[in-house]
Amino acid sequence: MSPTGRAMVAIDLGAGSGRVILGRFDGDRLSVEEAHRFPNTPVRLGGTLHWDLLRLYGESIAGLGRAARLAGEGGNRVASVGVDAWGVDFGLLDARGALLANPVHYRDERTRGVLERVCSVVPGEELFALTGIQLMPINSLFQLAAMVETEDPLLRVARTFLTIPALINRFIAGTKVCEFTSATTTQCYDPSRRGWALDLLERLHIPAHLFPPIVEPGTVLGPVVGEARSELGGDVRVIAPATHDTGSAVAAIPLTDGAAYVSSGTWSLVGIEVPEPVLTPLAFRANLTNEGGVGGRFRLLKNVSGLWLVEQCRRAWTGEGRGYDYAELIALAKAAPSGTAFVDPDDERFLLPADMPAAVRSRCRETGQPEPHGPGEVVRVILESLALKYRFVIRRLEEVVGRRLSTVHVVGGGARNHLLCQLTADACGLPVKAGPAEATAVGNLVVQAMALGELSTLEEARELVRRSFPAREFEPRAGPWEELVERFDRVLGMAGPNPGHLERS
Repeated sequence: MSPTGRAMVAIDLGAGSGRVILGRFDGDRLSVEEAHRFPNTPVRLGGTLHWDLLRLYGESIAGLGRAARLAGEGGNRVASVGVDAWGVDFGLLDARGALLANPVHYRDERTRGVLERVCSVVPGEELFALTGIQLMPINSLFQLAAMVETEDPLLRVARTFLTIPALINRFIAGTKVCEFTSATTTQCYDPSRRGWALDLLERLHIPAHLFPPIVEPGTVLGPVVGEARSELGGDVRVIAPATHDTGSAVAAIPLTDGAAYVSSGTWSLVGIEVPEPVLTPLAFRANLTNEGGVGGRFRLLKNVSGLWLVEQCRRAWTGEGRGYDYAELIALAKAAPSGTAFVDPDDERFLLPADMPAAVRSRCRETGQPEPHGPGEVVRVILESLALKYRFVIRRLEEVVGRRLSTVHVVGGGARNHLLCQLTADACGLPVKAGPAEATAVGNLVVQAMALGELSTLEEARELVRRSFPAREFEPRAGPWEELVERFDRVLGMAGPNPGHLERS
């Protein structure tokens, strides 16, 4: 590494697992190395589903120690740390700044029916115009409204609301702030006023005093404290990247005009980058969302269920004594016949079924389609359905912004799934550029490098990503895709309620 090179660490927390990634920037290229990976397993207590936040913190600290040792082996010290995580979920602090309770998981049933009751006070179209966010019961706004409805005693003693990455930053930097990209996912943020939606919160009797200052991506929060300081030393800075994981992932995509992206993991986020939020009635009817990005930009996107369906199938088959790794499943799916049946990946039946393969077969039967038999056929149905849903969303995006899109970037774990990438190119009729697979950590790291003065602009950071992680390209192939699109659209018309998702593994 050159004298101006840097070693930086990304703590990347997903809803299925967490990673601590060491990044090394030598002035020309960025490299990444996984220092620690750990599961993120929720815990049910007293009928409520919680995130085990203290375990996530402990694993993150262990990862910092391992990253420091890896950096030391290369003759470097860690210069900075950045945290990103999933959106919408949060914790509450008391007057001392202590965590009052483990955050509740967005899958918990406390928000059942709350969206409808909130919309009876603030109509859905008005909620969208105020916040720019897709209406989903998992959003922080509806979780807080549920607490108001039940007169949750935590609200009486709470003094500070912090998103998940902000909570980890509280532990490692001692700060009580929310970063812009995470704040925008809560539906408590007003993008027109560039601040918390205080009038909206007041109408819903949500205590506005809970909401802390908002900082921009690239803000230096201060030196590490506590256990993080013990592992890294006192001269390491904590930097807020785009703390929402998809915000970091999109920062790592070498986007050009006319490009869409799919941040593909357990869930998929399909969108484009825009300079200002799109708050039109057409965007509301398309059920799109506006989330903050780096450099004051916004991500106009839709949350789509993703490889969660394959993961849950794999889990079910493992429970039956038929263990498959992902490479085996993709090979079986590649050999399976194409276009036999489709499902809407966002159908509520797939939210948390006891048996995912059975749920897929059942939905195919209910919609008058042949049932898939065997793992290869089931996975083929899922992957083709995902590709067609990506196409559906991309067409809605084109209608909302009034222009055609020319390329699709697939990043995240789905970039390694070459069958899904090819099917996406085929279904969309657009070339697909796949990679980087670790886009979230890479985006986290390049924003840290910008804050450290190693990079000047987001464009320079994206050029670094292009140089360091060459994409694999997939060209669309000829096939009966228009006929398949028509059949898929009929399946969408028969689907049940679509709650949307915001989760990633």
